[in-house]
Amino acid sequence: MSKLTISYSRIITAYAGWWIVWMVVQGYLINQLGFAWTMAAMDAAVTQLALALAGYSINTSMLFYHPSQKNAVYVIIWSVALAVLCVLLQQWILQYLPGDQKAYHQFLEHTLLIRGLFDWFMITLIAILTWFWVYASEQQETAKRNEDAERLAREAELSSLRQQLQPHFLFNSLNSISALVGVHPEQARIMIQQLSDFLRGTLKKDDRQLVSLEEELQHLQLYLDIEKVRFGHRLATIIHRDEASLTLKLPSLLLQPIVENAIKFGLYDTVGEISISITAETKGEHLVIEIKNPFDSFTAQPRQGTGFGLNSIRRRLYLLYSQNNLLVTRSEGNIFTTQLKIPQHP
Repeated sequence: MSKLTISYSRIITAYAGWWIVWMVVQGYLINQLGFAWTMAAMDAAVTQLALALAGYSINTSMLFYHPSQKNAVYVIIWSVALAVLCVLLQQWILQYLPGDQKAYHQFLEHTLLIRGLFDWFMITLIAILTWFWVYASEQQETAKRNEDAERLAREAELSSLRQQLQPHFLFNSLNSISALVGVHPEQARIMIQQLSDFLRGTLKKDDRQLVSLEEELQHLQLYLDIEKVRFGHRLATIIHRDEASLTLKLPSLLLQPIVENAIKFGLYDTVGEISISITAETKGEHLVIEIKNPFDSFTAQPRQGTGFGLNSIRRRLYLLYSQNNLLVTRSEGNIFTTQLKIPQHP
């Protein structure tokens, strides 16, 4: 959407230049009719000055009282009245010009109708231009308000999605700490410190912030450390990433809900050890991340439901990038894969 960037001061400057041009044209035409340059210049100056005052008057009034279809007739009446006043003002001032009074007075009387029509045309043109400028300004303001409202709605939804995700992880962590306090108090203390570090990093980031993959993986490691205290040797993670991908950008706190979903489907319904792999690489203009976890096909149904975490991530990516194909899931045998494609805008 193109934006209106013409300020009111620039419009006044453009009008002033417009009157100067017409002053030169009018002075030249009157001189060509046989009148001296001095008289021609004074006639043109008085005429255009009166027109400039009338134009400023209608421009200012329309800025304060915004025009609409309902009051269009009043604008026309006002332009006619200003044209009449311009002619009367010109006639009253120009009759005192020095020089050949008789010839000039005859010229003045014979051109009053033409002057009036010209004045009305110019004032109406200014009214139309002002009307258009006011209308365009209002449209721009309306569009900006709509954009701000949509942006605030998106930010509110993004914040709501994160707020719904955090309590689930927090409650699980607190339950694990509660269970560790009596049996392994030292591990409980470590887990509390890890949880504190994780939440501190979470609160420092907002939903629209882009971070490097390296920073996101560091924050993800805090989450994995907490989960490993909960599940012990049963949980193993393998992270593969090329050096080029570490500097690529992605929305902050994007991977933790996906890995949490992988742990949920991989560990909750099994009793053995599992390994979750995270692979990140650069493909064209995208950062592609794949999270793979095993699942028990008899107790889990990843095809039928990927959980609130993945649905919220899919929604968040759509709100940020306006694309609905940036998160895909698939299952092959007993391996469930979640793939992210994060656009890298220049």
